Amino acid sequence: MNPKIRAELGSRKRRIERRLDKHNLHGMERPMYTASNIHYEIAQRTRGLAHGGIGAIHLLARQIGLIDAIDEHLHLLKIHLPFHESDHVLDFAYNALCEGTCLQDIELRRNDEVFLDALGARRIPDPTTAGDFCRRFTENDIRTLLDVFHDTRIRVWSGQDASFFDCATIDMDGTLVPTAGNCKAGMGIAYDGTWGYHPLAVTLANTGEVLSIVNRPGNRPSNEGAAAEVDRCMEVCFFRGGFRRVLLRGDTDFSQTTHLDRWDDDDRIRFLFGYDARAGLKALAEALPADAWRTLERPERTSDQPRQRPGDAKDAIVRARRYETLRLQSEDLSEFCYRPLECLEDYRMVVLLENISREKGEARLFDEVRYFFFITNDWERTAEEIVFTANQRCDQENLVSQLHSGCHALRAPVDDLLSNWAYMVMTALAWNLKAWWALQLPAAPGRHREAHRWEKQWVPRLELETFVQAFVRLPCQLVQSGRRLIYRLLAWNPYQRIFFRLVAVLRC
Repeated sequence: MNPKIRAELGSRKRRIERRLDKHNLHGMERPMYTASNIHYEIAQRTRGLAHGGIGAIHLLARQIGLIDAIDEHLHLLKIHLPFHESDHVLDFAYNALCEGTCLQDIELRRNDEVFLDALGARRIPDPTTAGDFCRRFTENDIRTLLDVFHDTRIRVWSGQDASFFDCATIDMDGTLVPTAGNCKAGMGIAYDGTWGYHPLAVTLANTGEVLSIVNRPGNRPSNEGAAAEVDRCMEVCFFRGGFRRVLLRGDTDFSQTTHLDRWDDDDRIRFLFGYDARAGLKALAEALPADAWRTLERPERTSDQPRQRPGDAKDAIVRARRYETLRLQSEDLSEFCYRPLECLEDYRMVVLLENISREKGEARLFDEVRYFFFITNDWERTAEEIVFTANQRCDQENLVSQLHSGCHALRAPVDDLLSNWAYMVMTALAWNLKAWWALQLPAAPGRHREAHRWEKQWVPRLELETFVQAFVRLPCQLVQSGRRLIYRLLAWNPYQRIFFRLVAVLRC
């Protein structure tokens, strides 16, 4: 990092710390908000930009070769007058990173002269043109765009250390995208009565990247096409990405027994799926001897700053008003060998038994048990580790939630299944850019190495809104000096040290 920038960041940090000093009581006799004589004017020379971090995002996209790769492989426009394919694709991603929630928000960026100058653009596509671009996609074109994203992620992965390639954990899940429109071609009615689409999301748990999104009608089952899509993603991870092993995870809808033998034949592949608690499996679990069961002890959550836990207000209300509720009393664990009907090999079935009491107020009505089954070809880890690993798949629910409400990729703003699929893939690029941004962070040797390594793990776990507030929504003054385009940050936040470290790497 530039020494001048480091000194200025330190100065700004010290100034804000002085203002936030709890021991400085000067002026505390009046409210803090004292501004009154407020006027607004139009700046004539100084030009400002609210989302100054978008320049670093664009620098990242150019540095990792994303822009050139899109224009080289994706061919949807017969004449580039004036836009190229990369302009359209980045239009969707940048709109999401600048807190746009729908196609119409692109119009705000399009009419922002400073935003256009910040990205060196004379103009950008309007919302109508963006929707028309989505309608140009065929399924092969969408696959081409996904392959471009795969090529880009492989280039980003190539800069990681050897431990990064130990094991790729691939999660799969389906989610519903409802729509109130009557003219959305290809939509269907889901199991819960929702009209819309049912896209499949395949993600990489290691980095939080979206490996693939496949749009489907709302009436299709969750696991439809999942095995083929996972095979494509494993090819990227193994043969092109350099991962040594892979772990496939999914809930009960994805225990695709017709594919288990094929995956098990490859020593590099491990799978861990939930399995439906059918009557036959329950009978096998109940027939296990008592000494085959052991109590599952979950590790306590630890915190660097322990604090006293407040009282459970919700539980007090439930008891006082005599609401009927379920309370987990204990968890028991066992396992046995099991061969699904469509398999030729035996696999490990781990069974978790939850002992639950049904209570009403202070009265205990009766006890019940619930079985949860997990099928895996991993014979090395303990049953406890299998359960904990399966539980970690719940983090994909958070990722899918971010695709819904963070970058607003899981929407259906266009007119048919393929065009909405293209919209989902292009808008989800905003989430992948966040992940690649984090992977590009350097971990400099020396006394800051551990701090830098922690930051590299912390940034991918951020919600998109938090990431935008920390690294994109940076008020800037835009200055064009000679051949340089200068972003001058006008405000300080605690994460700018991380921001400038990455910018220094991207500029090299």
